[in-house]
Amino acid sequence: MAAVASPKPPVSAKPPSITHPFQPRTTLLPRFALPIASNPKKRHRLHISNVLSDSKPTTAASTTTRPPLPAEPFVSRYAPDQPRKGSDVLVEALEREGVTDVFAYPGGASMEIHQALTRSQIIRNVLPRHEQGGVFAAEGYARASGLPGVCIATSGPGATNLVSGLADALLDSIPIVAITGQVPRRMIGTDAFQETPIVEVTRSITKHNYLVLDVEDIPRVVREAFYLASSGRPGPVLIDVPKDIQQQLVVPKWDEPMRLSGYLSRLPKPPNEEHLEQIIRLIAESKRPVLYTGGGCLDSSVELRRFVELTGIPVASTLMGLGAFPASDDLSLQMLGMHGTVYANYAVDKSDLLLAFGVRFDDRVTGKLEAFASRAKIVHIDIDSAEIGKNKTPHVSVCGDIKIALQGLNKILEEKGEMKNLDFSSWKKELDEQKSTHPLSFKTFGDAIPPQYAIQVLDELTGGNAIISTGVGQHQMWAAQFYKYNRPRQWLTSGGLGAMGFGLPAAIGAAVARPDSIVVDIDGDGSFMMNVQELATIRVENLPVKILLLNNQHLGMVVQWEDRFYKANRAHTYLGNPSKETEIFPNMLKFAEACDIPSARVTKIGDLRAAIQKMLDTPGPYLLDVIVPHQEHVLPMIPAGGGFMDVITDGDGRIKY
Repeated sequence: MAAVASPKPPVSAKPPSITHPFQPRTTLLPRFALPIASNPKKRHRLHISNVLSDSKPTTAASTTTRPPLPAEPFVSRYAPDQPRKGSDVLVEALEREGVTDVFAYPGGASMEIHQALTRSQIIRNVLPRHEQGGVFAAEGYARASGLPGVCIATSGPGATNLVSGLADALLDSIPIVAITGQVPRRMIGTDAFQETPIVEVTRSITKHNYLVLDVEDIPRVVREAFYLASSGRPGPVLIDVPKDIQQQLVVPKWDEPMRLSGYLSRLPKPPNEEHLEQIIRLIAESKRPVLYTGGGCLDSSVELRRFVELTGIPVASTLMGLGAFPASDDLSLQMLGMHGTVYANYAVDKSDLLLAFGVRFDDRVTGKLEAFASRAKIVHIDIDSAEIGKNKTPHVSVCGDIKIALQGLNKILEEKGEMKNLDFSSWKKELDEQKSTHPLSFKTFGDAIPPQYAIQVLDELTGGNAIISTGVGQHQMWAAQFYKYNRPRQWLTSGGLGAMGFGLPAAIGAAVARPDSIVVDIDGDGSFMMNVQELATIRVENLPVKILLLNNQHLGMVVQWEDRFYKANRAHTYLGNPSKETEIFPNMLKFAEACDIPSARVTKIGDLRAAIQKMLDTPGPYLLDVIVPHQEHVLPMIPAGGGFMDVITDGDGRIKY
């Protein structure tokens, strides 16, 4: 995965703007727009007038680009006219994009790339122990830093092992560049050893992909891949490079312009001021407005906070949007949706104006679409035109960069004196009463450790400043509810795809991207086991990843649904050893010991705080196995397809339904 170190040299295209060193763009754009650039014949180098150029950027591009930073000229280790292998061109192209870290697992068809990596003085390879670990680590890097993550795999099974990560990055709009080796060109289509048509396999789960059939295309393709991954609505881009292309000698041309005229023409224009004025009028007319913010707002946190300061409108966040607005703020309603707070869902249900910023009206948020915000006028701002009206028809829509839209809204609010009279105090008081009546809570049973309490203690001991990654399941929802995220990019989770096994490798990527931060993987025993091999990477790289393992010996979220909807009939959701149910199985401490990682187990609530403090105080990696009861349920819960009136607020697996 890629880390960006130094600014890249001037090229024919301006890079997408990154407003904060650790905040990637989260604006989005139509996904399946570009054809594959693959022509076995040498192309004529035509310079088309509407290619992206430094001299005259298009209007559309201006919403997603910035003037290049003053850059030191890139110094190649090769003479300008010196032939070098395609693999060396590929690695230098990564260097020119600012990449400092990749997550690459070698194989026959990618050996040349790895050999070239050993010749790089800039790029460090963090060796995963499985290609899925590599792509999830690249995602963790991108989510934590805002920069494109880079992973590399060989052909065949190496490439197909990237599929879950690519799908995850597409659904959550994460910028990654995946590079795969491929069999030599002459063998493509012959069912050669370790051949899979990875371009076809990943066509619907990448923003774009390439099969490189001309070694001279490598510089342009890599530049385009990084631009596509980061601009507009971010997403994954795959580059498939046949082995003979990697081995071919060439003198690269670094000044080839990008050929993205169609893509650039579809990038959104700056928002129309009349539309922004209309939104302001709707706010002035409303009595019960609510902000519904998502992952598209992560790079607009400053503007969002200013908008809330000017209007006093309460904020409900999606799972992906946690941290864009501080959870500790009085106007925060925390998370809405299936396992959101009662007061967030109440606010949306009772609202007369719903400001949906950087969201896609996902089913886990809306439940029954007809009942969602049924009393409200809806304003939808998103950079991906495909999301506007896809699930819920808005009354006012703006297709554009939410950051620019918020800047425009804030400017109007600051200039209009009468807008300073906005008063939603009675609405806020009503919501405060809901907060008091229906707070997030949990019960304790003797010495047993409530998993919610473990996360609450972690939040207290880290001051809410840790970067948190998770797997998928109950622990994920509790981590969203009970850890308070006050800034963007400290919450890393597989949202749209819900990929178990994400937490541990994502923590690796975050630790590489943000080496000075506390990184904690809050995991469940089911998810943890899916990529447990990455403990070896953590140890070898000496990454200070802390693992808070909430171990209930079950596939917890499925057990919860069994309890609620299947009369508690257990259908293969017990993960322990049925012949020794009184023992913890498998012994997670042995996995840690095998990888020379310090570890401990805690079973009593009275010992928990000291155990977590020891985990945080121990230098380097640490695994804390926290034994929790499997009867706990994630609450509140709105059943799938239900509405706010169907919310469940009490009960657990100790009760029959």
